[in-house]
Amino acid sequence: MIKILHDKDADVAILKGKTVAVVGYGSQGSAQALCMRDSGVNVIIGSIKDPSYDKAVSDGFEVMSISDAAAKADVVHILLPDEFHGPVYEKDIKHHMKGGKALSCSHGFNIVYKQILPPDDVDVIMVAPKSPATEERKAYLAGFGVPGLVAVRNNASGRALEIALAMAKSMGFTRAGCLECTFEQETYEDLFGEQNVLCGGCVDLMKAGFEVLVEAGYPPEMAYFECVHELKLIVDLIYEGGIQNMNAVISNTAEWGEYYNGPKIITPDVKERMKESLKLIENGQFAKEWLAESKNGAPNLLKRREELGKHPVEVTGKRIREMFER
Repeated sequence: MIKILHDKDADVAILKGKTVAVVGYGSQGSAQALCMRDSGVNVIIGSIKDPSYDKAVSDGFEVMSISDAAAKADVVHILLPDEFHGPVYEKDIKHHMKGGKALSCSHGFNIVYKQILPPDDVDVIMVAPKSPATEERKAYLAGFGVPGLVAVRNNASGRALEIALAMAKSMGFTRAGCLECTFEQETYEDLFGEQNVLCGGCVDLMKAGFEVLVEAGYPPEMAYFECVHELKLIVDLIYEGGIQNMNAVISNTAEWGEYYNGPKIITPDVKERMKESLKLIENGQFAKEWLAESKNGAPNLLKRREELGKHPVEVTGKRIREMFER
């Protein structure tokens, strides 16, 4: 069984006298920095001169270049998009990572796939919320928190886990519960879930359902409600009490349809393709292709993004959402 840690297992005082540099002030950077600061942690921001830099200044942080922040900090917590970690580390952070410091992140991608190779005399830790940044901040302000993950890759100081847990507690993660895992577990499972269920699988399932109904002559507005809009209601029920809770709320007809048709749609060959996906994640092939795509300016990503915006499910959805605007 994986170990679950709570408030009693962590002590924010471990960070007393230390400076945490949050590198990047996007959605996660801002949420995590604000929560840590509100818990009494000394947080500075490292950023390039862009709108996020100005936002950090307006939020009252001491903001500086990434290199200066890395030089000043005891803990360097990188919260940039995955594809930028390696180049930014090499240019602005690497030469500041001296013995006694800690390198931290919220996703193990660049450590696992060796885009960042930290020195042996620094702690390497991960503190990751299992939530979008908006919900993370909202939960903290409500006096609770979202679940999180902590991991230690290198324990040079002998206190790496304590530092990770202190950061997690300062952001409210240990209130809900923190799972102690490895960098590989977090990275592989996160990528797998995104690609096969949460984003890739779910989005393609919604689009396919929408297309089948529209191609059969049904109004696109109704198809959108059935295959996209109502998904949130179903997921909310599962989030609140599990799949059986959802089945207890929906009609008997809907529940029977789940058992009757679900296995015909998600057939055993889907599971086999998921296994193939997991292999590409574990052997580094996905990371290799994504980093090459990013380095080339992400032309395929931008093309697919544009194509999705023109898809009838998005055009219809925009029109449907406008119905609810006040």
